[in-house]
Amino acid sequence: MKIKKQALLVGGLGGLGSATTKLLSQNGWHVFAADNKQDILGRFDQTENISPIFMDVTKTDTVEEAYQQISAQTTRLDAVIHVAGILKIGSLAELPVSELEKALDINVLGVYRVNQQFLPMLLPEKGRIIILSSEVARQTAAPFNGIYTISKYALEAYSDALRRELAFLGIKVIKIQPGPFKTNMTKNAEKLFKEAQENSTYFKKNLAKGISYLPWVYKKAHNPVHVAKTILKALESSNPRTAYTVKIDASRMILDWLPVKWADKILGRVLS
Repeated sequence: MKIKKQALLVGGLGGLGSATTKLLSQNGWHVFAADNKQDILGRFDQTENISPIFMDVTKTDTVEEAYQQISAQTTRLDAVIHVAGILKIGSLAELPVSELEKALDINVLGVYRVNQQFLPMLLPEKGRIIILSSEVARQTAAPFNGIYTISKYALEAYSDALRRELAFLGIKVIKIQPGPFKTNMTKNAEKLFKEAQENSTYFKKNLAKGISYLPWVYKKAHNPVHVAKTILKALESSNPRTAYTVKIDASRMILDWLPVKWADKILGRVLS
């Protein structure tokens, strides 16, 4: 009898996470779907191939408790997948440092904590670590998206260093770099922009301009299943890439290719 592959999916019950959890479970994987929203966990209690697990990646004790729960059921994992993350809108000149600390704690340090805790379970089968970064944030350090961008740049550097270190142990670290997708994070963008506008002293007009572009962003957003399929491909490929981009908009890529001064002028005009 073929043993099912097993994955820990952090942020496994959100928009991207839920799509990935369902797709993996339908393709012969058993998924330990970790999330910090207790009300969502109960919906998956009786779902085949899915074991919901409570985890708050900012709290080491809950990461350790999740490890104890999972290690009581299995001695190995074939993958640890990270899709959890938060978005914060506002000016780096105005937002308190606590907002940056919060974003780094979830988007970067949370990944760090989980990987250190669960590495022993990946070693027996030379499992893989999948880290959802953001091609949009990494390529375009857009005004008022600085906190998110900083966290994603840090996550990129962490992923690259970890990949090169864990290669000595036979463990592959793979980045997934998606464009805009229809998730709760995308839906909350307007609310976050409006909060930033209300609290801003210097940039109310610029933030209002940003709000006016959100319908265009929503229109460009894709179904999360595209990310889920890419994650499955990265897990099951015999020779996976170090990074996969998913549905990147050409206009974003052009900004990255342009001279920095040109990109600055374009972004400045868009939000003037």
